[in-house]
Amino acid sequence: MLQDSQPAGRRPGGEGQLAVETVGLVKTFGDNRAVDGIDLSIGQGGVHAVLGPNGAGKTTAIRVLATLIRPDGGTARVLGHDVVAEPARVRSLVSMTGQFASLDEDLTGQENLVLLGRLYGFSRQRAKERAHELLEAFDLSEAAGRQVKRYSGGMRRRIDIAGSIVVRPQLMFLDEPTTGLDPRSRNQVWAIVRALVAAGTTVVLTTQYLEEADQLADRITVIDHGRIIAEGTSGELKASVGSGAFHLRVADAGQRTTAADLLAARFGTEASLSSDPYALSFRLEDPSDVPAALLDLTGRGIGVAEYSMGQPNLDEVFLALTGHSTEESETPTASEDAGADEQKEVPVR
Repeated sequence: MLQDSQPAGRRPGGEGQLAVETVGLVKTFGDNRAVDGIDLSIGQGGVHAVLGPNGAGKTTAIRVLATLIRPDGGTARVLGHDVVAEPARVRSLVSMTGQFASLDEDLTGQENLVLLGRLYGFSRQRAKERAHELLEAFDLSEAAGRQVKRYSGGMRRRIDIAGSIVVRPQLMFLDEPTTGLDPRSRNQVWAIVRALVAAGTTVVLTTQYLEEADQLADRITVIDHGRIIAEGTSGELKASVGSGAFHLRVADAGQRTTAADLLAARFGTEASLSSDPYALSFRLEDPSDVPAALLDLTGRGIGVAEYSMGQPNLDEVFLALTGHSTEESETPTASEDAGADEQKEVPVR
C-alpha cells in the first residue's frame, strides 16, 4: 500500500538504536511544569501510544521530541541524536502530523503533494509519480483536483498524513490524529497507521481515546499532569488494576446516573462511564455481589438491557490510575497555547 521513497542523499539512521530515549525531561511554561521529569524508552518498530487527557503534557512532550520546542531540563535523544545538539539531524529522520491539517488549503491535494516532493528534492516527474502513489494509497484519487479546504475532516487527516510520508520517515509522531473524526474516518486512519508500521516506520501516537490505544499500540505510556504514571502493554496495564470488571447497559439512558450511584454504594467503588450513554462498568475483585446488585436495580425499577463480567478495559485502568477519566478534559494550559505558537514558527522537516 505505502511504498518507500527516498530522495538523493537521504540516508537512514543507525540500526539497533532506540527510537526515543529521554531522561528527566522537563518543559516549563511560567510556573507550570507541563512535562515534569519524564523517563521514556521507545524501541524501533510498532506503535507506542502516549495516553492521557487534554492538558496532561503529552503533546508538549511530543513537540520537544520533534524539535519544535526546546526542553528546559533533562535529555532527549531521537534515533540516537540529541534533540538540542542535533535538531537538523533529528528532523531529517522524523515526521510529525499534528491535530490539524498543515497543508496549503488553497492548493489541491495533488498540488500539495507535488510541492512537497519538489521541496524534498524529487524531479518534477518523480514528484508527480509520488503524489499519484499516495493519493491512490490513501483513497483520495477522486479528490486529487479539489482544494484541500473542500475536503471532509477524514479526508483532511488522510492528506495530511500523506504529506508527512512523501519521504517515508523512520519515526513518525502522530499527535491525536483522529480527534473529531467519525467512526468510519477513524478506522481509515487506523488502517493507514498499521500500513505505515508494516512498511517499517515506528509510530509514536498521542491519544486521549482509550479504544485507539487498545487497537493500535504495542506498548502504552500513561501520562497525567506531566508525569508518567504507568507503562506497559494493554494486557499488562489491565492486569495491574485487578482481574475482573462488571459491565452493564441500562435500558433507559436517563437512569444511568441513578444506577451508577446505587451500584457504587453496593460495590464500594466508583463507576466508569463511557461515551455510550447507556453503559457503565465497575472494577470488581469478587463477583459474588453481582446477583444482589442486579436485584437492587430491579427493585428501583431500573431496567437492565445486558450485563457481563470480563477483564477491565482501559477506561477502568485510567480511572484507577488517575482518579478521573480521559474524557474529563482540563482547561487548555498555557503550555498548550505556547506550544502551538512555537509549532507554527518552527515546522518539522
